[in-house]
Amino acid sequence: MSYRVCLVCMGNICRSPMAEIVLRQTLDDHGLAERVSVDSAGTGGWHAGGPMDDRAARMLARHGYDGSSHRARQFARDWFGERDLVLAMDEENLRALRHMAPPGADVRLFRSFDPEAPEGAEVPDPYYGGVQGFEQVLVQVRAAAEGLAKKLSDELR
Repeated sequence: MSYRVCLVCMGNICRSPMAEIVLRQTLDDHGLAERVSVDSAGTGGWHAGGPMDDRAARMLARHGYDGSSHRARQFARDWFGERDLVLAMDEENLRALRHMAPPGADVRLFRSFDPEAPEGAEVPDPYYGGVQGFEQVLVQVRAAAEGLAKKLSDELR
């Protein structure tokens, strides 16, 4: 693997694992699966070791993705040295990541890769809402994943 991406949300049970699974598939569709590795984590550790939220897993399965093997993890400061790009789902997690990032770390919002998203667009946390929130997350992460895959395709070929 030549390029490493980590997707980060609060607890690593909804948004970031959905984004990880979608991005992996999108990269595979673009012929980049052998060149780019993807993982995910949360800025908080309270769900560490646990599975993805059932609603997130069901939403992914409904659209042909498999999230069954996901286990939540907490992002650690020393991971910056092992990742080329760290992508936050929202401003709160972006601030937390930038606070711990060493100089020169590439830390951005994931939706910054969606050409249709306004500047500063976030992937909202669906945890306290209904199924519509998870559907919205899936739409948003698909668009951002496609944009990132196109960018990496241009850069890594």
